[in-house]
Amino acid sequence: MRPEPVALLQSARKMFLRGFIYAGAVSFFLNFSMLIGAIFMIQVYDRVLPAQSYDTLYGLMIIGGLGILIYGLLDFVRNWTYTIMAHGFAQKLNLPALQAGVIRSIEGGVHEGGSVIKDIAELRAFISSHSISVPLDAFWSIVFLAALYLIHPVYAAVAVGFILVMIALNFVTDVLTRPAIRAANEAQARHVQEVANSLRHAEAIEAMGMLPALVRTWRRSQAEMLEFSKTADVRSRVVLAISRSLQKSLQMVIIATGAFLVLNHSVTTSVLFAGMVLTSQAVSPFGHMIESWRHWVEAFHAWGRIKKLIETEGSARQSMPAPVADGDLSVENLVYLPEGRNIPVLRGINFSLSPGEVLGIAGPSGAGKSTLARCLTGIIKPTVGGVFLDGHSTYLWERGSFGKAVGYLPQNLSIIDGTIRQTIARMQDSDPRDVIRAAQAAGIHELIGRLPHGYDTPIAEGMHMLSGGQMQRLALARALYGDPKLIILDEPNSNLDNNGEQALIAAVRQARARGAIIIMIAHRPSVMAVADKMMILEHGAIKQFGPRTEVIEMIEPRSQDRQKRIRAVTGNGAQ
Repeated sequence: MRPEPVALLQSARKMFLRGFIYAGAVSFFLNFSMLIGAIFMIQVYDRVLPAQSYDTLYGLMIIGGLGILIYGLLDFVRNWTYTIMAHGFAQKLNLPALQAGVIRSIEGGVHEGGSVIKDIAELRAFISSHSISVPLDAFWSIVFLAALYLIHPVYAAVAVGFILVMIALNFVTDVLTRPAIRAANEAQARHVQEVANSLRHAEAIEAMGMLPALVRTWRRSQAEMLEFSKTADVRSRVVLAISRSLQKSLQMVIIATGAFLVLNHSVTTSVLFAGMVLTSQAVSPFGHMIESWRHWVEAFHAWGRIKKLIETEGSARQSMPAPVADGDLSVENLVYLPEGRNIPVLRGINFSLSPGEVLGIAGPSGAGKSTLARCLTGIIKPTVGGVFLDGHSTYLWERGSFGKAVGYLPQNLSIIDGTIRQTIARMQDSDPRDVIRAAQAAGIHELIGRLPHGYDTPIAEGMHMLSGGQMQRLALARALYGDPKLIILDEPNSNLDNNGEQALIAAVRQARARGAIIIMIAHRPSVMAVADKMMILEHGAIKQFGPRTEVIEMIEPRSQDRQKRIRAVTGNGAQ
């Protein structure tokens, strides 16, 4: 069973915090082991050189070598911890975030499936990177500050002064760059969306010479994005240049400080280089923090987007699979008002169908027919009312079990890259006999047999191996696969020739005979002859509904009267 979004997010957050705390503990010993270099220098200057002792030097070298091995082992453990954290984080959130992104893309018209995966990939890369360890190293710089204080308080005071300046620069960087970074990211998202939306119509663009105009539009949106990015880069690089200049001056300041202390006989010359190394280790994380600050900000925003998406869309569906049984389809007071619009697309739709009934839906363009099909299949959430199959809401129904109950042929053909067999079987592991039976029902089995690799022939967007009519029959086979209880066909004959229409009618009759509920939306009346009931939609409301013959009888007199009026106006009736 799929966990609830809140529990899922809490689990991911707890996993991150546990790993971060563990990495923090390792970082303490890692930073502590970095003192070995400074201690080695002091001992060499204080003990080895004055005493000219080779034995002491050998002993220090062995101890130093062991310290370096321990340092390498601890560094590996910390990096491996980050790798496990990144992998676990992505594993927990990939599927639910993608599911929520698909729902959001459908309902909001925004393609967020790819962007949410990009956000997770960025978070995964951030957790695996060096940037995540910078705050830990900065926190444990207290180890080096304590060592500097033991050498002499002045060393610690100088290091603290540099650290405070670096922290101030971090805040300056955030204040100067955050608005520009946010604007650049938003502009980039708009630019990528514009280009992606346009490229889906590449054939029309090429045929009608629209590319130069589109390129000019793309350049304007890209220029906006680049301007914001340039502003953020310039500001951050100015602050970074100041930070690096300060870090370069740190060595001279520390050496000068040590020289004054030696001249005052406060310390020995042996601590000059050790003090420089320790101060550099104490201040360095705060200098790196300026460079990694943007990574932290971007990771924080990515997590916020993922969290918001999963919380708002991740709980939309039920997680418990529901059994598929024979039952009526009931549509109760269905109203759908798209986001950002004032006029509903569907208004008070009410009807019911029993197993073995075929409903034909007709109406003018813009009447809401395709929107009704999307509500029936649970693709979009009704604003008011609902659609129920065997008592279950088609929107709330867990999608894995619901997919076994429904077959859908959308108006805009959508074929996912894969083989013919994978396409018909809905990208699932399948019994070849079920695939062949669906292909035969759609009248496409013989055509597939003539393809280069039969059912293993690959198809993909942009490949022109199949014509529009053949692709539509392939999509029909996919809709019929698994003998679904509810079949919804939106303009199923828009690309079909006469043979294709006959195969479609035969498939509908076969599905009706086994007790399926079939709903067909079509402008061409040739396939309506197989319908038991008929519905006429106008302006999102039902104008006529009932047995097909009765509805046709009510429509035809009006059509004849309209034709008579037209002939009277044009004068054709006088002939």
